[in-house]
Amino acid sequence: MTYPFYIFFGLAPSIIWLLFYLRKDQHPESNRMIIKIFLYGVLAALPAVFLEVGIFQEFKKLSLSPALITILNVFIGVALVEEVLKYLVVRGKVVKSPELDEPLDLMLYMIIAALGFAALENILILFPLGPTFLIGQVFSISALRFVGATFLHALCSGTIGYFMALSFCETKNRTGLFILGLGISVFLHGLYNFSIIELEGFLKVLIPIVIIIVLAIFVSFGFTKLRKIKSICKIK
Repeated sequence: MTYPFYIFFGLAPSIIWLLFYLRKDQHPESNRMIIKIFLYGVLAALPAVFLEVGIFQEFKKLSLSPALITILNVFIGVALVEEVLKYLVVRGKVVKSPELDEPLDLMLYMIIAALGFAALENILILFPLGPTFLIGQVFSISALRFVGATFLHALCSGTIGYFMALSFCETKNRTGLFILGLGISVFLHGLYNFSIIELEGFLKVLIPIVIIIVLAIFVSFGFTKLRKIKSICKIK
């Protein structure tokens, strides 16, 4: 019975954040569409594993310093790959869907896809603990993932979703807005991971906390702004 518990605790952080963000939508999406995009987010985490391993191996072949290899791995091998894969879920399954009827939906669906992605990540992190179920260890990992990596995935993807929504309203600068949103998300995602992996002491904790707070404020601002422009911005 150990592994079902791992699945439960792996899903829990994503489900809690999902319920939180769904409350921000004044025109609720269908349960079918929410589940569909969440599951596609889960599936997107599978190619991410293989792509990341392959990219790490290719970067390892380069005649570069270990420090630079680490930076490439963190910012390109992980952050860029993951943010692009989550975006592709929404691009492929939401953008042309009739259920997409207001700019706010783009932020919401990006967050839903990200939470699905994070859910599988959480489960894959718990499974190697093995058949001995240590409730304290599992709970502490899930709690840290709830306030850390799971929340980060949602916020980074929500940021991309905000700029995607703006791009539908400002079509002349559509590409620029998308690149800006993706760039911000990849940079902060990469910096978060780099801080946790490479830094020591007080900065190892401070930088990730600051990143989470800044992104949380920005995403909250994004929801507020998109609610105001829904009447003049049409999604097509």
